[in-house]
Formats: sequence, C-alpha cells, structure tokens
Amino acid sequence: MTHVGEAPVEAQDGTWQPRLVALVCNWCTYTGADMAGTSRRTYSPSARIVRFLCTGRLDPLFIIKAFEGGADGVIASGCHPGDCHYVQGNYLARRRFTVFQSLMDLLGLDRRRLHFAWVSASEGAKWAKVVDEATAAVREAGPLGSWAAPVARGGVPIVLPEPETEPRAPSYGPELTAQLRESVASLLAEGRVSVVVGYAEGPLPDQTVPAFVTAPEDAAQLVWDERCVANLSAHLPEALRRRKGQGRIGLVVKSCDEKAFAGLLRENQLTRDDVLLIGVPCDGVWPGGKLAYKCYACDEAFAATADVTIGEATAGRAVAPDPRDAQLDALEQLSAEERRAFWQPQLDSCIRCYACRAVCPLCYCETCVAEKNRPQWIQQGIAGPGNTAWNVVRAMHLAGRCVGCDECARVCPADIRLDLLNRCIAREVDESFGYRAQADPAVAAPLTTFRPDDPGEAFL
Repeated sequence: MTHVGEAPVEAQDGTWQPRLVALVCNWCTYTGADMAGTSRRTYSPSARIVRFLCTGRLDPLFIIKAFEGGADGVIASGCHPGDCHYVQGNYLARRRFTVFQSLMDLLGLDRRRLHFAWVSASEGAKWAKVVDEATAAVREAGPLGSWAAPVARGGVPIVLPEPETEPRAPSYGPELTAQLRESVASLLAEGRVSVVVGYAEGPLPDQTVPAFVTAPEDAAQLVWDERCVANLSAHLPEALRRRKGQGRIGLVVKSCDEKAFAGLLRENQLTRDDVLLIGVPCDGVWPGGKLAYKCYACDEAFAATADVTIGEATAGRAVAPDPRDAQLDALEQLSAEERRAFWQPQLDSCIRCYACRAVCPLCYCETCVAEKNRPQWIQQGIAGPGNTAWNVVRAMHLAGRCVGCDECARVCPADIRLDLLNRCIAREVDESFGYRAQADPAVAAPLTTFRPDDPGEAFL
C-alpha cells in the first residue's frame, strides 16, 4: 500500500486513482470496514483508514493534516446517532463537521473532497458504497495538488461590495467622559473595585489604548468616545491572575464586549463576583475614520448586565444590514477556484505574529496549539501549509464562541479578512443551530451541545 504523500496512483485501467484518508470510529465504522473485507466486498482501494476511539475526538486539524499530507479527499465516519459508544460523541462531531465544511467551502476547497457518513459495525455493504461514491466524487474534482500552495496574484482582482448606506456621525460628547471619570473615581474611593480597565488617550490623536486605573485621582486619564474600539475583556484572564485576592476588577464594556465577558463566564475562566461591569452607551466605533462593520446592524446601545451604567441609551442605533453578509454572498457566487484565488494570497501574507490571538478575549490558553512541537501540529514556517492551518484552526477554535468584535481583523498587520472567516462560521451556526453570540452565560455554546434532529448525512 502506498503512503498518502507518494506520487499519484493509477488504477489497472490507467485512470487516476484518488488518495482518500478515512477518519473512522473504532467501534462502528472500522468494524464495518472489516466486515466489508471479510465478506469480500469489492470496492475502491483509495481510502487509507485512520482509526479513532470516537468521532467526537475528530478535530478539524486532523482533516487539515490529511490534506497537507497529500490526500485528495477525506471521509469522516462513525456510529449512527443514538448508537455512540460514548453516548454523544458523534452528535458533537456532526455539528463540528457542519461548521468546518462551511468554512472550507468559503476558502475554496471543493465540497466533493469532504464526506461524512454514519456506518455501523454491520454495514459492510454501506461502507463499500461510501468509499466508492467518495472516490467517484473526488475523481471528478481531480487531483488536489499541494495543499495551501501559494496562488499567483494576477488576473481580474476580486472586489467585495462596500456598504451603500452612509452612516450617521456618532453622538458622543465630553459629558460622557466626565461621567465615566467621576463614576470610576467613586468606585475606587469606596473600595468597590481595586482596579478599573478602561480607555485612555493613545500616542496618536485618533487612537485610544487600554488603561489600568488603581487610584481615584488617576481616573482623569480615562476617555469614552468613538475611538474606543478595543475589546477590553481580553485583559481579564491575565488581570485576574496578577491581582488575585486584591479585590474586584472594574471593566468598561460596550454591548459586544459584554458578550465576550459572558463567554469567559460560560467557560469558567472567571466568576461573576470577580468583575464589576461599567456599561457605557455605544453609538458605534469608528476605527480608521469609518464605522466598523460590526456596528452597522447593532441595536444594542447598552450592556444589559452592567452593574454600573454611564449616560443614557441611544434609541434605534442600527443603521443598515451588516456589510459582511453582502461580501460573503458575493464570495459564495464565485467558483471554488476563484474563492481560493481570493483567500490563499491573503493567508500567504500572514507573518504569524499572532496579534489576532493576543487581542482575542476568547484565546486564553497558556500554551497555544500553534506553539506545540510534541507533536508539531502546525508548521512554524511563515508560508503555505503553516499559515493556512493556523488561520483555519484559529477560526474553528472560535466557532460558536466568537462574539464578532472583529478585533482580530483590525489588528492584523497583513489586513487579512479574518472577520469574514468568523462571520461565515457565525452565519452557519445561526442557520444550522439557531445560536447567536449573546450575553447570557447560561446558554451553552453551540458546539458543546446538540439536538437529535441536527442535519445528518448532508455531505454525501
């Protein structure tokens, strides 16, 4: 048997033989494949089987590594819903694969290269059929070639539609900053908090930076206006570690920041008693002199769970539909090759600075998978497979967790449209599972739960 990474294989009739990697459950599909062999079923020899104890263990990174290793297609298969040896692993895998399929489709990977099926231990005939159909589909798609190989720039550039609506100017006044400073000084003086994380003037006139205020007199450095873009929730895990036992932390939050705080609560990174939320009225933020995409359709002027609020809510803040939806719709109209020509040059330009990770409030792991070398799942080279794997894994790790603050895209020095990747996943999660980012930490994240009626074998 050839290894996945070897030269293309030809069948006895001289036709090209695709190379498939089959990621299968030990208890059902692997046994079903064994039954196909013992019952002498004839089917395509294209699939190389990798056995897992459960499809719930099937991380999207494994599929990426299969393509990096030279696979032309991937089959993921496990027990039928309700028959999982570990009760619910296949239900969770089904949701994960639904989201991953949508993301890879956006990036330009032909849908014919990814297949998902339920095969029980007694279904040797079905396993043979699954492999034959997957092989035929991949053969029709043709050889994949080098996964994440650089795409030459040139030809007609793909231009995404810009918003047609001219947003109104924000209604911020100096009285909001004055009220914020007064309130923070009072909270510190009364001992209700030991430190307040807010915004202060930055090195340039159009910038603000995070500020950590520990004394009432230092509250005078705080500001609040349309330049206060950053999601300050990203500083909470480290601040809690450094100031453990010193009192509560005050956090200035917009409504989108509040969702990130709820995500940290949901994942047990802090408790509600650790933090006092200071809600500020938000009329939209304006990085680079234009309204942020995330603010177009936002109608949440206040953080609903704030302990202390500054100013008054602005009614009817939404100004237009989210421009990213129109941009994703435009990309979906393109062929897989055109979508790859749009995305691969962007991913190739990634310099692996990990600014997106540093600024994300839900990226809090002490050791990131991108930095592990035993085993090394993601190549360290700044090009090709390593860049693609990193950006795909980052997006998938935030699936159902991302709050849409778009800080990753704002700080990216290569201007990669990371916000579109996140928005694509958010739309899929909403359409398939009815979940949107929210400020209620009691609502489970969509990829940590399931419904028995979730989509089934939709990819065969």
